[in-house]
Amino acid sequence: MDKTFRIAPSILSANFAKLGQEIENVIKSGTDIVHFDVMDNHYVPNLTIGPLVCDAIRDLSHNVGALIDVHLMVKPVDRIIPDFAKAGADIITFHPEASDHIDRSLALIRDSGCKSGLVFNPATPLHYLDYVMDKVDMILLMSVNPGFGGQKFIPATLDKLKQARARIDAYYEKTGRQIWLEVDGGVNANNIADIAKAGADTFVAGSAIFGSPKDTDPNRYDTVVAAMRASLATV
Repeated sequence: MDKTFRIAPSILSANFAKLGQEIENVIKSGTDIVHFDVMDNHYVPNLTIGPLVCDAIRDLSHNVGALIDVHLMVKPVDRIIPDFAKAGADIITFHPEASDHIDRSLALIRDSGCKSGLVFNPATPLHYLDYVMDKVDMILLMSVNPGFGGQKFIPATLDKLKQARARIDAYYEKTGRQIWLEVDGGVNANNIADIAKAGADTFVAGSAIFGSPKDTDPNRYDTVVAAMRASLATV
């Protein structure tokens, strides 16, 4: 299996007055994916950004070689999926609790031209995967409760990651198809290696990256991203 590690800075923690420059800097610093958090003040207690912002950053993100990973924390979810696909999303993930028909929502994402995925809150069981693995390209485990940045990593996520990795590996042995395993919440240079050892291959980091700029770095975030890469190199 592919053992590539991907770092996905969450732009929720970026300086929105300079969002384009922030995205360019953080990708040039050595990250891979623009993580785009969409909250509706309904499914989660916060309100963030929508398809217009995704459309605005599409060309910049793709020009610097970064996928746009849209995490939908909205309910109901089906209405907004085509809008984000049209706005330039490459990957769209959603929470099973936000869909009345999970299989149909996953199919809608793929039919819209994007890769699809399911997101699991800390207390959400993995059994929602039982009959839809063929439509899942990414599994995202929340290691904090969704809604706000800057929270601490929930240690129980490590065991859940191992369970999700076992499911992915068994599916790969059966089909040969790769599924990414992403983790989001409280990820930093100090714990990223343990998270990788538990099975994650894609790591969302918001405040850990955007809260540690250095004006002496060529791209402001080179030092913090290099620290994460160094930790991952030990896995």
